[in-house]
Amino acid sequence: MAYFKKLIGTKCYLSPCSQEEAEKWTEWDNDLEIAVPLGDEAYTPYTLEKMREILNDVSKQQSHIFSIINLETETTIGRCLLFNIDLVNRQATLGIVIGEKEYWGEGFGQDGTKLLLDYGFNLLNLNNIMLGTFSFNERAQACFRKVGFKEIGRRRQARIIGNKKFDLILMDMLAEEFESPYVNQIIEKNTKKRKT
Repeated sequence: MAYFKKLIGTKCYLSPCSQEEAEKWTEWDNDLEIAVPLGDEAYTPYTLEKMREILNDVSKQQSHIFSIINLETETTIGRCLLFNIDLVNRQATLGIVIGEKEYWGEGFGQDGTKLLLDYGFNLLNLNNIMLGTFSFNERAQACFRKVGFKEIGRRRQARIIGNKKFDLILMDMLAEEFESPYVNQIIEKNTKKRKT
């Protein structure tokens, strides 16, 4: 499978999605351990054909969705995206999943999130990036706090699973609160070349 290094971190890089990843994505979205923390993926059955259709639409629309690729093994371990993009008010919503469970708790989520924020703040020129995570997903909350997200509110009992009710925690970050791990290096490198 061909990957393309759009943004490179310390553990992973972001690559545009490929049709060839449909099987992996279908596997993740049908695995409840992975899908329940995400949202409607848990109660939506995904077939391989449907996922191929989704990835085809993503490609045609040039959506801001990336595969997360392990730098060492060159394998897809997750995906991330910016959606609900509002270019007038310069805001968007972030989503991320590390679908390969052996990489959970290893810092790949933080690295991938930082790269996607770098893309959003420094290439799309966004000012505010928000996300939502459920109150039971403490691992995700810890990851997002380490990256610099701040809790901005809660929607109470917004998620009901197995007759248990959970809050939706809303978090966000502003461009001025973010330090670029990759894009600024590229800008500096190109600026130096022009001066010499």
